[in-house]
Amino acid sequence: MRRLLLVAAVSAALTLSPTAAATAAEPDLDPDVAHALDALPGGVLVDESTVQWPRLGMTLTVAAESVLSVGTCSTGYVCAYSGSNRSGSRLSFAGCSVWSTAALPSVGSVANARTSGWVTARNASGASIAYAGYGMSVNTPAGVTSIACAGDGVTF
Repeated sequence: MRRLLLVAAVSAALTLSPTAAATAAEPDLDPDVAHALDALPGGVLVDESTVQWPRLGMTLTVAAESVLSVGTCSTGYVCAYSGSNRSGSRLSFAGCSVWSTAALPSVGSVANARTSGWVTARNASGASIAYAGYGMSVNTPAGVTSIACAGDGVTF
């Protein structure tokens, strides 16, 4: 009987406790959202990655990791395109290595959607002829035969 009364008392206390109820209802906030809410009064939480200040006409939207993609090159990948400005056919490569671009008739641009490092477009002799830092793309001159990324032991 005592155990039943203790469980009932704890349940009632948790139900009546505003901090317990508020904590249970809070979504997982991005640290930038939490900072914005603390730093600027009047913010309204729209979701775990968006805050609006209606009186200021301002919105903060925290970029999701998927936004790190570069055009159609998904986050974490390196891509080679047959056309300039990430157009035409696309080859996508995961990880960090040296990849042949022989599957494309020519390479007009490369994109580096990895979250760090850089990639280089190389010609048949292995010389680097174009570079793209992470989150960037670059148009390439004619003659690209392979792509390599930093950290694979390749000397550029």
